[in-house]
Amino acid sequence: MPRLFTGLEIPPEIAERLALHRGGLPGARWVEPSDYHVTLRFIGDVDGGLAEEVTAVLAEARPRAPVTIELDALASFGSGRPHSLFARVVPDRDLADLQAEQERLLRRLGLPPDTRKFTPHVTLARLRREATADAVAQYLALRGPFARIGFTAGRSALYSAKASVGGGPYVVEAAYPFGSEAAGESGE
Repeated sequence: MPRLFTGLEIPPEIAERLALHRGGLPGARWVEPSDYHVTLRFIGDVDGGLAEEVTAVLAEARPRAPVTIELDALASFGSGRPHSLFARVVPDRDLADLQAEQERLLRRLGLPPDTRKFTPHVTLARLRREATADAVAQYLALRGPFARIGFTAGRSALYSAKASVGGGPYVVEAAYPFGSEAAGESGE
């Protein structure tokens, strides 16, 4: 049974910049830069038949322009007991629309709704108990201001994940281009 989710790929040059934040936080399990992504919709463990249906229904998404992504800060999830460190994605109407469309398409297959609020981010590390709230606050304070990073996502992807602690490695199972390629324009 594959574990599936949709997301946006992080370009290698952006991943290299984000990887500069690795280290210096006891209890952090750092995500490999090649596995950085912005999750749009977690799907979960599905059988092969449903995986094929997911692949097909995501291809029905409407044509859209490439999506601009801006990363503006380092932060953590889990205030009293931090569980992950991430680069925050600036909220964007086009990104929220993309996520909502994927949610609608996947619900048509009978998948339960994602009950978590969509908070776009790039996970940099998953945190064990040693990464206390104080340690995370100190790590963030010592990093100083975050230099804003932007890129354009030209497609969304359907990923599969190994059933392991912390996810990766992730594999792109299908890609869904944006822009003129997605709109079916031939350039004639």
